[in-house]
Amino acid sequence: MSEQNTPLLQTVPAVHARALTDMAMLGAWAGIPSKDGAEAALRIAREVDDPAILARTLTTRGFIAGNAENPGAARPYFTEAVALARALGDQWMLRHILLWQAQGAAVAGDPATSLAAAEEVREIAEALGDEASWRDWRQNLGWALLMQGDVAGAVAQFRVGIADAEEAHDPIWTVAGLQGLSFALAYQGAAAEARSAAEAAIAVGAEFGDVILGLGHSALVLAALAAGDAGAAQEAGRLAWRSLSVQPATAVTLLCRNAEAALAAGDLVEARRLADAAVAGNIGWHRMMACTARARVEIIDGQGERAERDAHDALACAVDTGGNAGVPDILECLGHTAASDGRYQAAARFYAAAEAISGRIGVVRLKVYQASYEASVAALREAMGETEFDAAWAEGAGLSTEEAIAYAQRGRGERGRPATGWASLTPAEREVVKLVCEGLGNKDIAARLFVSPRTVQAHLTHVYTKLGFSSRIQLIQDTGRQHRGVAE
Repeated sequence: MSEQNTPLLQTVPAVHARALTDMAMLGAWAGIPSKDGAEAALRIAREVDDPAILARTLTTRGFIAGNAENPGAARPYFTEAVALARALGDQWMLRHILLWQAQGAAVAGDPATSLAAAEEVREIAEALGDEASWRDWRQNLGWALLMQGDVAGAVAQFRVGIADAEEAHDPIWTVAGLQGLSFALAYQGAAAEARSAAEAAIAVGAEFGDVILGLGHSALVLAALAAGDAGAAQEAGRLAWRSLSVQPATAVTLLCRNAEAALAAGDLVEARRLADAAVAGNIGWHRMMACTARARVEIIDGQGERAERDAHDALACAVDTGGNAGVPDILECLGHTAASDGRYQAAARFYAAAEAISGRIGVVRLKVYQASYEASVAALREAMGETEFDAAWAEGAGLSTEEAIAYAQRGRGERGRPATGWASLTPAEREVVKLVCEGLGNKDIAARLFVSPRTVQAHLTHVYTKLGFSSRIQLIQDTGRQHRGVAE
């Protein structure tokens, strides 16, 4: 849009808003996101009596906010845009907005919202016969499944999405699918195949600018860590950051892996710098990963108390997001700190629970951590003796994922928040309880809190477990008793 055309466009505000929002979106994909352009488009659209144009500009503003500014900043824009599309009854528009909402939620580390949006896109695409959307929602669905620990399901979605994108000669979604597939394969321990997928993404993305190219390099970091190649991981991390730093909210999600690469290479100072930046800059599932990475840095640095605190912060993020893919690593960190403190039985249970969960969800420890893990478990076995070690290991291996998390939190609860009772509830869980007592159903609570109904149900399940209840009626009744007790 040239400057000489701007005066003409300004005489037709609706066209001007569309032109500005299209330019902003193209710029974002080209690695030059324009917050000012998107804001200008949104201001104009709010003055035009056209909900469709407003929804379009809100979507672009949300995309740029979530990828180039703050990972959590996109939510209100997408929420408003979705509401407008629903009110218009425009399924094509709704499909488009939900796709970007799913992507934005993935960047924000909110797999439940991403999953809900992707699944609704699938329903709309099937109803409309819109085959072009299938590869789009598959990529977002794959990421949500990966975060939640359904690694095999994620691999399946990425593979189908890649095949569909290749058949449609769609290189952008081919690269996105290869990136996701590489991540998922690395989680499965298939390091060579993960590297091949990452290199394929780099090859395809090379002609499409830094942002697309950076997706492949970001995948190569994890593939190298899975292969035990710290040097390759560091180099890929540098290239990924250089390419993706034009979209800071996206790039910051890479820092935890770059920290792990530095740690594996023996650069503790750089690892700490990157881990601190990752924890400060991420939210949701990505903050879980960042806290876990920093816990590993603290372990190597001999800061057991700090490592334990970071591991528990990571575990809290896992509970809030349903991010089971990261739970085994967190429990291993807790196992190491427990062993260092002489809490041998707890350490054995943590290690065993981590192994059991890994087996259930199909994840494999990154090779860069294998040697230290084996040494720690061997030392623990020697310190405890075979009989005591085997007994504690069996106890840990028998825990479900939820039981293992509760066990870990109960151990911390002796020094912090209790594991059961009203005092054990997290702020998010308390907010859900408050809205339940106001008579809201899960869908209404989800809308109020800007989360998915599945996230609300997950919070309620944790509340019931902590309080020993099995129904909303019991919860509401006991809440009333709690309030009366305080009043008295």
